[in-house]
Amino acid sequence: MIGDTPAPAAAPYSGNAVEGHGLVKNFGSFRAVDGIDIAVPAGTIYGILGPNGAGKTTLLRTLLGIVDPDEGHRTLLGADQPLRMARQVGYLPEERGLYPSMKAFEAIAFMGALRGLPLAEGRRRAKAMLEGHGMGASVDKPIRQLSKGMAQTVQLFGTIIHEPRLIVLDEPFSGLDAINQEKLEALIREQARRGVTILFSTHVIAHAERLCERIAIVAGGRIRFEGTPGEARDRLRPQVRLRTRTIDGAWRRALPPDTMAEDGAWHFALPDEGIEPLLRALIDDSAGIESLSIERPGLHDAFVAIAGADAARAMDAPREGEDT
Repeated sequence: MIGDTPAPAAAPYSGNAVEGHGLVKNFGSFRAVDGIDIAVPAGTIYGILGPNGAGKTTLLRTLLGIVDPDEGHRTLLGADQPLRMARQVGYLPEERGLYPSMKAFEAIAFMGALRGLPLAEGRRRAKAMLEGHGMGASVDKPIRQLSKGMAQTVQLFGTIIHEPRLIVLDEPFSGLDAINQEKLEALIREQARRGVTILFSTHVIAHAERLCERIAIVAGGRIRFEGTPGEARDRLRPQVRLRTRTIDGAWRRALPPDTMAEDGAWHFALPDEGIEPLLRALIDDSAGIESLSIERPGLHDAFVAIAGADAARAMDAPREGEDT
């Protein structure tokens, strides 16, 4: 809701909203983007997932036309020259900045004006947007008087005030507390329901798992995986946790070779033939099943398997400006 009535759906766009083929970007001897192919289907929420320094920001800027690739080509909303589509794009960079003396609604309207939205209409929409999201008391406040979370929300509103067809967010959750992160997730879903394509980068796996229809896992300037979160998780077999009353017996021979004992329970990957043969052995030999659970691997487990433990540790490390 931007005004008092529901915002119209974004103009339909078929095919891929963003494409990159063989993209390479060097900074001196450092290769930040190393031969990336990427396609973001229109109308999807697409996440680029990777640790700091993986090349996410450079990739986004290359796709947007802010920097040109050294090799390869890209299209944005069908245009070979991405900057020609700038008025149909909302971009929130990781390095954020607002004029501290500007009032909240004026800052939003100003950002809309930079994308061709008439200033008067931007002011009207900005006030309605702030009031509609419980920030009516902040409409006339200068940015310097807002909390960090509120100021970041104002900049996000400025990113979408002109009702773009594509929204690109670089680490949008950085520096936000849990409440504001939930609000941002809700806002992303709201825009997606309007048919807008959302492309965002993040180092927080949970956000990608909750929001994204497709993801690209990036490490060392390369895409290590592209697909749905479910497809990433399916690269690992489900894990079984079994607790029995007896600790020995003929049934032990039915346990898979990778079985490990930990915290009084047996842990192993679900066998290819399923759990039924093991269950029969446990029952026939009176093992005494106390508990048995089969857990599907999470996206974090898949990320470790795809990108490696070092990349996963870098993902988990606090970033500058974030709460620890």
